[in-house]
Amino acid sequence: MEYDVIVVGGGHAGCEAAHASANMGCKTALLTFDPSALARMSCNPAIGGVAKGQLVREIDALGGVMARVADRAGIHFKMLNASKGPAVRSPRAQSDRDAYSRIMVEILREVPHLDLLSGEGSSLLIEQGRLCGVSDRQGNHLRGKTVILTPGTFLGGVMHFGLQQVAGGRIGESPSQVLADCLAALGFNLGRLKTGTPARLDASTIDFASLDRQLGDEPPAPFSYHPEAPVQNKICCYITRTNASTHEAILGGLDRSPLYSGVIKGVGPRYCPSIEDKIHKFPDKTSHQIFIEPEGVDCNVVYPNGISTSLPEDVQEAFIRTIPGLERARIVKPGYAVEYFFSNPQDLYPWLESKRLEGLYMAGQLNGTSGYEEAAAQGLIAGINAALKVRGESPFILRRDEAYIGVLADDLVTKGCEEPYRLFTASAEHRLLLRQDNADFRLMESGYRLGMIPREWKDEVEGWKRDAALLKEELRSRVITPSDSTRDLFAELGLGEISHPTPLEQVLRRAPMKAEWLDRFGVDLSRWHARVLEQVEIETKYQGYIERQIKIIEEDRKSERRAIPPDFDYDAASGMRNEAREKFKRVQPATIGQAARIPGVFPADITVLWVNVLKHQRDPEAA
Repeated sequence: MEYDVIVVGGGHAGCEAAHASANMGCKTALLTFDPSALARMSCNPAIGGVAKGQLVREIDALGGVMARVADRAGIHFKMLNASKGPAVRSPRAQSDRDAYSRIMVEILREVPHLDLLSGEGSSLLIEQGRLCGVSDRQGNHLRGKTVILTPGTFLGGVMHFGLQQVAGGRIGESPSQVLADCLAALGFNLGRLKTGTPARLDASTIDFASLDRQLGDEPPAPFSYHPEAPVQNKICCYITRTNASTHEAILGGLDRSPLYSGVIKGVGPRYCPSIEDKIHKFPDKTSHQIFIEPEGVDCNVVYPNGISTSLPEDVQEAFIRTIPGLERARIVKPGYAVEYFFSNPQDLYPWLESKRLEGLYMAGQLNGTSGYEEAAAQGLIAGINAALKVRGESPFILRRDEAYIGVLADDLVTKGCEEPYRLFTASAEHRLLLRQDNADFRLMESGYRLGMIPREWKDEVEGWKRDAALLKEELRSRVITPSDSTRDLFAELGLGEISHPTPLEQVLRRAPMKAEWLDRFGVDLSRWHARVLEQVEIETKYQGYIERQIKIIEEDRKSERRAIPPDFDYDAASGMRNEAREKFKRVQPATIGQAARIPGVFPADITVLWVNVLKHQRDPEAA
């Protein structure tokens, strides 16, 4: 069979990639071990979190599927950092593990042009130096114009249960070893990373009455800008902590830890370490927080978030039973670590196509990332760009100032990674502009142009933008004058004092003031949608900061417009430091702006590079 796009792997990256390319009209095949278990949540059944929630909103604004699935499968919704500024607020939801996968399967089965195929993509088919498809373990050939690889932790995966090792990327599932050998033979730069998961516990053996309850937000906020139904909180989460006895039990088992006995060679995630790593590296910390999170509404299994481990099962049982509320807890599945291969993402273009093999795209943990959301965002970009290549159109690239997805892609292809990459709000230098509340304002036009978003959704957002401009103008023109009644109103609302005529825009800028109170000052709120009021309030309060960021972005874009020719010869460039030369040759930056973001490159190196690029453009042969 012949396809426009072949996606290998049915995790979060693969599902988004296949959904995107098929929705853009390309005949697409999603090849995975088990098509009935798409987007299986191998670790915590939760979507979103700090910066990750922003990714999910952006995926939705571009027409991706993760937000819709998370809303339908969600059982506990929370806005993280709700008491802080809008730049760092992030939605998160606990999901019903089984429902999430089932809903993803239901949605993808209804997508036109998409075939869900059972099998293991084991080798790339290359004829006369060109990629032309994949073959499965049985030797069947699937021919395709483009291929997207999303093998997750299965690429050469090895699971560690104490000092016992089992080949696989997940309990009960085999690794993709032949594909790993294929990539190595083709010269891809493969390294080893490690991740882990905690033991799953029997909910009936937990003393929930002794734990701190964590309720969801009311009303809960959906991820999707167009949810299919109102979201609901259906369960409660809980918090407990480790203690000195827990730490003693863990330290007593380190001699049987694959992490500390040298068995595990891969680098683990710095920001999500195993519990033994926490205890060993931070001996002065007397306790660590654990979130007890149910894995479903009708499921008797809970996920103890915060105690990922690869210690032997008897050590796991010993230390878990020292934790308050878990004294009689029974382990349903032991925790374990997974080592797997990843490919250096510096071998990719910003649109996630391989520099080594045209038509090959890579997404997810194969590129060194951690997290469902980072994987899904990459899958979406890879799927979109594979479809655009089939159409003969230019790649779709999001800049760092346009989206967290742009920050993610640029960090990967420019900086590479030596440990599992995790996105944070601090990763985005323009995070005040890239908020979770305005992803549709920023990206829905692009989703519509790509054919992923219906026109009525795009028109709705454009209408809100026009209304926001009108409301801002009204607030600038409406002046509040001092009087006994206005002073009383200011005192009632906690707005301080008013001593001279003040535009209502300035009043809204005061910290306690809310847009929903504008009707107290004569504004007809019935004219404006809640989304309009939300955007106007945020943009008014942070106007000065926003304007400064826009000026910085305008300067940065000058560097991004300075393209570096694909055939530029770094070895022929004069006056360049050898270290900078090697870094430029390794990354092959597309612009001067990207070159400046390569770690270890100095401003002087960029000046020398730009002088040589100009010389090359004037006279390529002389350069």
